[in-house]
Amino acid sequence: MQNKQAEIRVVRIKEVANITSISKSSIYEMLNERSSRYDPTFPKRVHIGVSAVGWLRHEIEAWILSKKA
Repeated sequence: MQNKQAEIRVVRIKEVANITSISKSSIYEMLNERSSRYDPTFPKRVHIGVSAVGWLRHEIEAWILSKKA
């Protein structure tokens, strides 16, 4: 029996916006602790370079499923 591992993939803001159907500015508002739109359950960014960030796709998908519940 072969073990299947979940694919770990980092996605950039444009793809996060497409996956969630939420605008890029709204996503950044959800991450801003000082914003009225702040959502502590939204997945945190991961640094993938000096000034580049992304999100783990499986965390974004899990967040979407948690909103459905």
